[in-house]
Amino acid sequence: MAFLFGNKLSKQDILSRVGDLSQVAGIRMMQLHDGSESGVRIADVRSGSGLRFQVSLDRGMDISMADYKGFPLAWRSANGDVHPYYYDPRGTAWGRSFPGGLMTGCGMSFLGAPGIDGGEELGMHGRLSNLPASAIHTETRWENDTCVMRLHGDVRESGLFKENLLLHRSIEIHLGESVITIADNVRNEGYQSSPLMMLYHINVGWPLVDSGSRLLLNSKNMKPRDAEAERGVDEATVFSSPISNYQEQVFFHDLIADADGYATALLVDQKKQLGLYVRFRQKELPRYIEWKMMGEGTYVVGMEPANCGVGGRAKERAAGTLQFLEPGEERRFLVQIGVIAGEDELSNFIKKNTLR
Repeated sequence: MAFLFGNKLSKQDILSRVGDLSQVAGIRMMQLHDGSESGVRIADVRSGSGLRFQVSLDRGMDISMADYKGFPLAWRSANGDVHPYYYDPRGTAWGRSFPGGLMTGCGMSFLGAPGIDGGEELGMHGRLSNLPASAIHTETRWENDTCVMRLHGDVRESGLFKENLLLHRSIEIHLGESVITIADNVRNEGYQSSPLMMLYHINVGWPLVDSGSRLLLNSKNMKPRDAEAERGVDEATVFSSPISNYQEQVFFHDLIADADGYATALLVDQKKQLGLYVRFRQKELPRYIEWKMMGEGTYVVGMEPANCGVGGRAKERAAGTLQFLEPGEERRFLVQIGVIAGEDELSNFIKKNTLR
């Protein structure tokens, strides 16, 4: 059964009322045509619950714009959905094509701060977000009275005498629901061991990020990244209005998983009775990073599950925490991004997940 427009409806109830399912929900392909966005393929997805989002097929299948019943969810940078043609891999120049958006993928063989590892110069946050997907296909399938919509694609990171990693990404949503499921499978198709670093850079913006909104977690420990973050420890999970000349603060949280092995974080504005949560399988993504940026224009909170830190690959290697994929080996990651609306639903969600 699907909950649509205040009613619980069967497959027959729905299909008898529409000429085509696209009247209420679906996945539609399109292409951008202006400026540095020109040529970027987009999958526009509507679930029928009021949740709508766009997947940038030429940017690692990142999730770009997103809104819920007209309420914007994601922070957007001035760059827009820049075509990979303009990607500059040097140093921190990744930020020149970073669109923000609901989810930007970082990785796959490196991410975090730029640096040098094994004699190789590595830029910021890896190549994943600037690689086009191939073998893209969609499916809309009725499973009894449940309608499942999926978008699939492959993203490859490879180079001569270097890594050969293939990411198969599936983005799934159910008719009438407000939960996006990202299921990733990374396989080493090369003949040598390869570092594997994955981070899901989820960027929440105004009006959900606002004065008085909060990040709720079930955490046993929190560590500031540096002296700047140390100054903000007492208010790490509480957000203010935009602040002039604000310097970013980053916090590392040690989250407690539930009985099923999933960790959850919720960014909520109680006054608006709306929240956005991130839920992820902690076995493969043991780290959770909070990016707090209260600056003017760059007014955003990053909710970032990862399998590594953000200090760069050389630091991860030196610490003995760098993960690897052997030839033929695969690793699966699962991340959910969902919207919770209404006082009762928020209260129940917070209680169920022991968030504070």
